[in-house]
Amino acid sequence: MVATDRVQEILEDARSLYASALERLEAGDIRDAAEKAWCATKRATDALILSKTGELPPTSSETNKSFRRLRRQYPDTDILSRGYAERIRFLHGDCFYDGQCDPLDDTEILIRSTLEYIQNVESLV
Repeated sequence: MVATDRVQEILEDARSLYASALERLEAGDIRDAAEKAWCATKRATDALILSKTGELPPTSSETNKSFRRLRRQYPDTDILSRGYAERIRFLHGDCFYDGQCDPLDDTEILIRSTLEYIQNVESLV
């Protein structure tokens, strides 16, 4: 399988995770929705990294490091940095791990806007 096929496969997974996030949100489980939206963000970011470097980060920590390096090498990817940082902090950290998932704050907005993040990645791969 060539990297392009693998990139598309990972992006499909990101879209599937996003759809699951919306399902969980509609079911009233904002905490699980937040984690699924974060996972969709991470998978989309992994696809971007793979498309630009030919290597898939093996861990979340490596995704973070690779994304920082990628942004220095490809300035057009910097558009994603704020969305990535917000999602890892608020969706993954505050909401999923700490249980601070107030639907009236930015949590639901970040979940729903994950599709835009994925679309931005798709335009860059």
